[in-house]
Amino acid sequence: MPEITAPIEHSRRRILNDEVHARPPDSLPTPCAAAYLACLPEPKAGAASPADGLSDLLSGFDVEPPPPDTKHFTSPLGSRRLRWERHAEYNRYTLIDTRAELRLGSGASGIPPDWLQGMRGQILVGLNALIVEMPGWEGRIDQISGEYFAGNVLIGSRVADGCAVALTDLRIHEDGFSRLLLINDGMSAAQTGRTLQRLLDIETYRMMALLALPVAQELTPVIDDDERELASIGEALIDAESKQEQALLERLTRLSARSQHRHLRSNYRFAAADAYYEIVFQRIHELRETRIPGLQTFEEFTTRRLTPAVKTCRAVSRRQQSILEQMARATKLLSTRIDITRELQNQSLLASMNRRVKTQLRLQATVEGLSVAAVTYYVVGLVGTLAEGLSFAGLTLDKSLVMAASIPVVATVAYSGIRRLRRKISREEGEQH
Repeated sequence: MPEITAPIEHSRRRILNDEVHARPPDSLPTPCAAAYLACLPEPKAGAASPADGLSDLLSGFDVEPPPPDTKHFTSPLGSRRLRWERHAEYNRYTLIDTRAELRLGSGASGIPPDWLQGMRGQILVGLNALIVEMPGWEGRIDQISGEYFAGNVLIGSRVADGCAVALTDLRIHEDGFSRLLLINDGMSAAQTGRTLQRLLDIETYRMMALLALPVAQELTPVIDDDERELASIGEALIDAESKQEQALLERLTRLSARSQHRHLRSNYRFAAADAYYEIVFQRIHELRETRIPGLQTFEEFTTRRLTPAVKTCRAVSRRQQSILEQMARATKLLSTRIDITRELQNQSLLASMNRRVKTQLRLQATVEGLSVAAVTYYVVGLVGTLAEGLSFAGLTLDKSLVMAASIPVVATVAYSGIRRLRRKISREEGEQH
């Protein structure tokens, strides 16, 4: 029988394969109660690790904490069973109580008060759930609301293909916990565990998605200001003179930098809200709901209440992206105008330089003429001195005649020499360029 051994196996194969089995739901008997917490880690720099809260809880029951890289942990805690899970942005604690006397109300969570008050991090979701059998519940909705939910309007439906009823009011009660009642009407223990986990996921991811709503609400007036500032810059740009363009560019650059910074800080939150929103509806779909007359289903309530909030976040995210694109176009346009202005200035400067070069050439030609005259004057003087010296040596020469005769020769030689020198310099400069 062939075997797959380590040398030929991908290093992450088993980790990836086991990912689909990570955090499996517990099998839950009926009746039982569950106290559930979803906690965000401390946002401060250097805060405690996500598992430190678990270690604090276990230390009160003399239970050895799991290794630091653990993502899922279960252990008995007195008369209850603890289930702890680490997720990307939060940790969840579930305490299962299977004792005979169970209730849903203030003080029913069974969570150690000292640990809860000293918890590291921030509690986003706190929920007490009760799983019971309740024959004849159909005509007792108002009674159930008064007994378990302080008379609040209920949201719920038949779930698990009609094998259970899930009821909640989605309100935080005086003890700081929300409440959930799951009436078992034919579910197995494994199916009960899966159904409760889906209901807890709906509540958790609903709240996680809503974390983006305050961000969107804070950004809305800021984006309004940015749009007005961008419009003001655009209007100023229409009739702006070249000397004003640099100031407008600096103003636009500062505005763009601020907007980009806000976009980077909020983009992850908006993207996460979209992902959590999809998970909420996936979990609702997995409930396989059927309507209870007179009650909103989980899907109906979520569509009416959560969807507008998520759409608001999406709209703000799109506005941020749109204004950044407009700023980029405005910056490009303004930079192009500045470049054109500089190009015109450069052309004017080059024309001025050309005029100066031509003037210098004319002056140079004049100087060359003067140079030829000066060289001729001094060389002819030397020739006259030479003729005078030869006269003393016995060679009779007319000094004036010799000097007069040498002027054309000397002038021609001087002119030719200066011309050749200038051509040589021009040729060498051309080779260098």
